[in-house]
Amino acid sequence: MQKVNIVCVGKLKEKFWTDAVAEYCKRISRFADIRVKELPEKRTLKEESEPILREMRGTSVVLAVEGEKLSSKKFAQKMKGYADAGKEITFVIGSSCGLDESVKARADLLLSFSDMTFPHQLMRVILCEQIYRAYMINAGSEYHK
Repeated sequence: MQKVNIVCVGKLKEKFWTDAVAEYCKRISRFADIRVKELPEKRTLKEESEPILREMRGTSVVLAVEGEKLSSKKFAQKMKGYADAGKEITFVIGSSCGLDESVKARADLLLSFSDMTFPHQLMRVILCEQIYRAYMINAGSEYHK
C-alpha cells in the first residue's frame, strides 16, 4: 500500500476542519497508508523549514502559489505514476506566511491549486479531497463526475 504523508505547519483549531480532514483520510485509507504531521509555527520561515525538511520522504510535492497547476485528472495521473513506481509521497503545506526557499528547492513538484490565496486550514481539506479524488479517478469511480 502506498504511503502518503501530509506535512503541515500549524494546527487545525476548528472542529469542522478536523472533521473534514478526518473524513477524507478515512476514505483515502482504502488506497493508501496516510499520515498527517502537524508542525508548530515558528518565528521565521527558516526556523519552520528545518522540521519540514526532516519530514520530507519519498517524492515531495510542495504546495506553492507559483507552482504548476494541474487538472484533477492530470493530478490523478501523477499520483498513479508515483504509486506504480512504488514511491512514497510527502505533500507539504506551509504556514500562513508561506515556505522557506529551501523547502521549495527540495520539492520534486511545486503544485498550485489556484492563483488565489486560501487559509492553510482550508488548503489541508482541499488537498485531502483532491488526493481522494485522484484515487477514485484511478479506480474508475463515478465520484469525479
